[in-house]
Amino acid sequence: MGLRSISRAALGGYIKAVRTPVDAALKLAGRGRQSEPAVDRADAAARDLAGAALGDDELRRDAALRRTAADERERTTELRDAADEREEAAAKQRKQAAKRATAKRSTAERKRQSTRATAARTAQKRKAAGAEAADAREEAIESAARRDRLEALDREAEALDKRDDALTASEEAARLRGAAERAKAARKD
Repeated sequence: MGLRSISRAALGGYIKAVRTPVDAALKLAGRGRQSEPAVDRADAAARDLAGAALGDDELRRDAALRRTAADERERTTELRDAADEREEAAAKQRKQAAKRATAKRSTAERKRQSTRATAARTAQKRKAAGAEAADAREEAIESAARRDRLEALDREAEALDKRDDALTASEEAARLRGAAERAKAARKD
């Protein structure tokens, strides 16, 4: 094991010892996953600085890989957050669409019920109007029948009156003839 291997191992242990309480504090603050890339970059920067100071290219390559990994983790976190936001937005849109659909169904049901009620009222009015028209026709027929009967009775009464007048005239003529014959007979006597 060379001096560089020992210094790399010591540096790794030291960074790990410093990083552990920082990670714990960030987790307690509720920012563990969000701050992880920044802590990883600080780790990579410390390794790069130590590699440059010690002239250890392997330590510097490790720092570059750690920096790239931190960038990728940050990008992954950003993509995950964006996906979560899109999922939440989609869920909100689905919920709003469901509310609109429910409102449309309710409106359509109320409209259907209103249409049914209107149709029932219209049918009832039509039925009532039909009954009134039938009653009016029946009344008109009865009225015409009464009028025809009255006219027939008037004609019959008029005919009876004429016959009565004719009988009265005939009786009067017979009485007058009888009186004239009696008067003529009385003059002859």
